[in-house]
Amino acid sequence: QVQLVESGGGLVQPGGSLRLSCAASGSMSSIYDMNWYRQAPGKQRELVAALNSGGSANYADSVKGRFTTTRDNARKKFYLQMNSLKPEDTAVYYCNVEMGGSGSWGQGTQVTVSS
Repeated sequence: QVQLVESGGGLVQPGGSLRLSCAASGSMSSIYDMNWYRQAPGKQRELVAALNSGGSANYADSVKGRFTTTRDNARKKFYLQMNSLKPEDTAVYYCNVEMGGSGSWGQGTQVTVSS
């Protein structure tokens, strides 16, 4: 069982930056995919960024060029650097680990982009 805890959310003005962190604990193999999702009020959860065990990253079109995801395998920590934030980025952000056919989710962290 993998436990995930996100942190780093908050209120930021448009154009600002935030860095989200996700700390993992529990038994983990070296092969897993790490993803960041978000869910805005009244909307479905959407995949924002995906980073596989080989280090290949993919991003939603809406965040390409603004968001960057990285991972520190040794420390079991994952990051989502968000720059040039827009009001439409407002959502609860979740980290997700997919390993061996099983998925784990964090509790989410709120990101609000507003002036």
